[in-house]
Amino acid sequence: MSISHASPSAGNLASMGTNSNSSSSNSISSMLNRQVKVIPLQHPSTSSNQQSSSSSSSSENSVFKKWKTKAERMTWLEWMKFFFPCIRWISTYNVSEYLQPDLMAGITVGIMLVPQAMSYAKLAGLHPIYGLYSGSIPIFIYAIFGSSRQLAIGPVALVSLLVSNVLGKIADPTDALYTQLAILLALMVGILECVMGILRLGWIIRFISHSVISGFTTSSAIIIALSQAKYFLGYSIVRSSEIIPLIESVIAGAHQFNWRPFLMGSSILAILLIMKHLGKTLKSLRFLRAGGPLTAVVLGTAFVKIFHPASISVVGDIPQGLPKFSVPKSFDHVRSLIPTALLITGVAILESVGIAKALAAKNGYELDSNQELFGLGVANICGSFFSAYPTTGSFSRSAVNHESGAKTGLAGLTMGVIMCCALLFMTPLFRDIPQCALAAIVISAVMGLVDYDEAIFLWRVDKKDFFLWTVTSVTTLFLGIEYGVLIGVGFSLAFVIHESANPHIAVLGRLPGTTVYRNSKQYPEAYTYHGIVIVRIDAPIYFANTSFIKERLQEFEINIDDGSNKRGPEVERIYFVILEMAPVTYIDSSAVQAIRDLHQEYKSRDIQIAISNPNSEVLLALANSGVFDQIGKEWFFVRVHDAVQVCLQHVQSLNESPKSIDLLNEKKSNFFQRLSRHQESDGSPSTEPESGNKETRIFIHPDETGDRRPDRPISLFGRQWRAGESEKNPQTEPLLPPKD
Repeated sequence: MSISHASPSAGNLASMGTNSNSSSSNSISSMLNRQVKVIPLQHPSTSSNQQSSSSSSSSENSVFKKWKTKAERMTWLEWMKFFFPCIRWISTYNVSEYLQPDLMAGITVGIMLVPQAMSYAKLAGLHPIYGLYSGSIPIFIYAIFGSSRQLAIGPVALVSLLVSNVLGKIADPTDALYTQLAILLALMVGILECVMGILRLGWIIRFISHSVISGFTTSSAIIIALSQAKYFLGYSIVRSSEIIPLIESVIAGAHQFNWRPFLMGSSILAILLIMKHLGKTLKSLRFLRAGGPLTAVVLGTAFVKIFHPASISVVGDIPQGLPKFSVPKSFDHVRSLIPTALLITGVAILESVGIAKALAAKNGYELDSNQELFGLGVANICGSFFSAYPTTGSFSRSAVNHESGAKTGLAGLTMGVIMCCALLFMTPLFRDIPQCALAAIVISAVMGLVDYDEAIFLWRVDKKDFFLWTVTSVTTLFLGIEYGVLIGVGFSLAFVIHESANPHIAVLGRLPGTTVYRNSKQYPEAYTYHGIVIVRIDAPIYFANTSFIKERLQEFEINIDDGSNKRGPEVERIYFVILEMAPVTYIDSSAVQAIRDLHQEYKSRDIQIAISNPNSEVLLALANSGVFDQIGKEWFFVRVHDAVQVCLQHVQSLNESPKSIDLLNEKKSNFFQRLSRHQESDGSPSTEPESGNKETRIFIHPDETGDRRPDRPISLFGRQWRAGESEKNPQTEPLLPPKD
């Protein structure tokens, strides 16, 4: 259905910017009156306002109602799958297809995890046994409550560094308090992860840019590698998360350098890197990647067993047996551990959940990030009662698990069994493992975190993200991990706020031969109209960006482009501002007030504002605030093209003069003759409007001033015709047939 507008406000706007008398304007309007088909906008009525208001008032409970409806429809089996995601893969387990890959993957990663767990515990400042504890009980718990089927959890280098950094400022690693705080930290991290998973707050971490995470992990990898240098050099260096104290300590103790651990550690590191490279590049040798840590431990232990070098330190005695149940202690230090717990939780969300979602997509099943976060939290909570320090998903072990063919959580259970076997039967063999071998395993693992390729990519693609990467990496190196993360996240949020407060605003033009309006800077061939500015706001409008939007609109009004790519009657200034509001998903009260003020300012300068394609919520907000009635319902449109055609009517009426009337009278008889000939030969003309698909185009002579008018339909004999000037020869241009 369509409605016709015949310039209802022409009389009111006739006084804007013209010296013509009212009688001349009215005679011109009546002669050149043209009807424009406008798709009607569904204006909010009183009843719809009340319904929408009630629905808006209940929007706060929409999430609760959604969950309530879903809960009522769930069966007992679905409830079991919700609380215990492992039932999802157990109920569909195919023994003949999944059993062998799961067992092989679990054994492979389990063998890889045993030496890595001891290495990461040393990095955290803990005894190696706590690394084995952290790689046992949490794995079983996660296999039950975790939703990922390929994620391998346990101790990781970055979390171990964070633990060492914060606890080193509170207690000495040799004190029992140090170990108690590490276990308490696992409990706190688990509680935070569970709370965020239950409240579905995992989306908060999306505000941290990927470039910030890349810069943070790159610098952290360098710090981790330097912290392990003491096992290579043969002397102690200061414990710090800043690069300058570490380098100063390495240089200060250079006179204590011992070449024997350096030679052994370098050799083992070289072997690890070669095996990792071969495992990545050659599929037939991919087992070498997982077997690297075990090879390092075996070679180092064999060398110590044979030669008994006194200058190479070893791990020492490791308690045998499974961890015992115990309640975490030292709760009086909870307040000082909260920042680190939050940071470790953030790392868990970014690293573990990101890896889990990627692996789920590759293996063809869906993964709920909040459920995944809850599973990690339960694993950490239960682990803290069995002497585990914070654990999370490992990128390297998860990749090996996936490459080894893991199909379900049975692979994780197999890893846990391997760890328990190591605790029960193999701890006496771990006594002679060289410290430099464990350090080589850590350095080999973190070298993959140094992501210089990402920096080069960001430099080419986005200088802003490269700046974030640089700031985060530099501050992490020189100011420490906490300051590096805070500054990086601060800059990341600052960029988000800046982009939100300074949204993209485009001036639209019409693409030739279409009724499509696009950014005139992106499409130079798009033409605009004299006296009309079409503006598209590409963001929600709220209190933070209203001032910016008003300033930009004022700039568009003042800085009129006098380029040649303009159509329509030539006027000296702007009479209409059309706001394309399709991208505006939300406006708040400040935005409504800003639109009200903008309308008043425009009205004081004889400028009419028109709004195109607002969504239902935006339209309702404007209606409830009275702005809809204040602007006038006739100035709200479904399409930009409808708004442009109505505005062109008014601009045309303002531009006409008595001289142009005389010119049209002189040509009227000749014009009618051509029209009659066309009717006799081709039948009745098309009555489609300018915005329609089928059009009949007729040409009239330009007026004496040489003004060029846009194509427009005029009303003759009760039918609509398009009037416009010829681009070639207006006197001899033939009448064009209707085009599709």
